[in-house]
Amino acid sequence: MNNLLIESRARAQTVRVSAEELIVELDDGRTISVPLAWFPRLLNGTPDERENWRLIGGGEGIHWPDLDEDIEVRHLLAGIPSQEGQRSLEKWLQKRGQ
Repeated sequence: MNNLLIESRARAQTVRVSAEELIVELDDGRTISVPLAWFPRLLNGTPDERENWRLIGGGEGIHWPDLDEDIEVRHLLAGIPSQEGQRSLEKWLQKRGQ
């Protein structure tokens, strides 16, 4: 059986963001935690901005409107950090005054 297919069906149910990690509870009972450093926009966001998230695609992803960040559950399961380029991140940080 193709494990990637099974894992791609997992959906996020709840999300927590601490000072050091992103924690996502899935509908299949698993909990994933990854270093916040994997997602620089979350890392540089305020606690209020990190708490303002919503599920997208029926839980296939998570969106943070204040940070313009989208993370797919399948990427978390595959261990794929943010793919944002340094130039884009620097431009975003400049816009925020950081």
